[in-house]
Amino acid sequence: MNDQLAYAMITPYSLYKSRTGGIIGRLLAHARLEFVGVRMFVFSNEFIDQYQKIICPPGMDAKLESAWHKYIDESLRPDNPWGYLPRCMLLLFRGPNAVRHLKEDVIGGFTDQPVGDTIRGTYGDYIHDDHGIRYFEPAVITCPNSEVNDKHLELLAKYACTDGGLLDGRIEYPEGNVEVSLVMLKPDNFERRSRRPGNIMDAFSLTGLRIVGAKLFNMTVAQGQEFYGPLKDIFVRKLKGNIAQEVYQRMHDAFSFPFTMVDAAAVSDMLAERNAITEFNRIVEYMTGVNPEDVDPSQAKIASRTKCLALLYEGSQAISKIRNVLGSTDPNKAEPGTVRSDFGRDLMRNGAHASDSPESAIRERRIVGLLDRETDCDLAATIRAYLKNR
Repeated sequence: MNDQLAYAMITPYSLYKSRTGGIIGRLLAHARLEFVGVRMFVFSNEFIDQYQKIICPPGMDAKLESAWHKYIDESLRPDNPWGYLPRCMLLLFRGPNAVRHLKEDVIGGFTDQPVGDTIRGTYGDYIHDDHGIRYFEPAVITCPNSEVNDKHLELLAKYACTDGGLLDGRIEYPEGNVEVSLVMLKPDNFERRSRRPGNIMDAFSLTGLRIVGAKLFNMTVAQGQEFYGPLKDIFVRKLKGNIAQEVYQRMHDAFSFPFTMVDAAAVSDMLAERNAITEFNRIVEYMTGVNPEDVDPSQAKIASRTKCLALLYEGSQAISKIRNVLGSTDPNKAEPGTVRSDFGRDLMRNGAHASDSPESAIRERRIVGLLDRETDCDLAATIRAYLKNR
């Protein structure tokens, strides 16, 4: 069968209970599919009314069908009885037999047996007796079969721009000083199928903050240069001493006259700018997969070969809470149990980036496209392109 586009929708309750990282870890590690898109949603009543009509395929058990309709009404509508913002996270996957594989092998069906071999087996609940289904929480919603998949995708694309996107400012918090922090999971987390992205997100759940934005994107050379631009001047200042030491070690006995640290410092002054540019380009190349020196300036806005996941976390003192869990830039110096201590390899491949101030968060959000209410929608474009080529 040709490649299919399939979706997995993490439910509001799963997000509210911070099960997101565990679920995403399962999806990315066990789905033999390409992860191609993600978007936050709070669905309108208009969407829910139409989704209700197609969520259950013909022939479904009547009790389960009734449970589905009740669940969607009570959990996904904006005016739900629980009183919370019904955030959903929608993830898109592409690959052979994607709909069946995602549904049957990864997400799973419903069972009252205590097994955890699927996402629903671990994170969902299905409790029933002779009188019917007593409690129902699917954890993840997906299309039941390939026959109705296109209808589901068409509906999601139709409402992606109006019902999805940025949710910051829509949750009420009991504490003050509400901030939004940008977290970016770096490219090495997506080099192969693994639980790493989900495990990192699970670590950030310790903050108690809420995810209010998500975007899977290919950072371009132009974005990388702008995003990491402030590091250039820092590299000039901070790396000059390293250059002097390197120059001295290599040249102190290379001449018949004394070569001192004063001489090495003078040489480092001449090399500091070139060294800073080289180090800066290394970071941009790591984040984009493209060496800036090899790119025609006219192509910088589209040149990219890597994948990053940007997330927005909102809540009281979000900036400091995220950075405490993130840990020191150098994984070897990071506090045990922090993200960079557990998942970092070196100063550059250190798992994730997080904003260091509210001002930086705004600047970085603008660069990656998570600052303003989006008028365009990458996820809708991905779905429409797939349906057009069917």
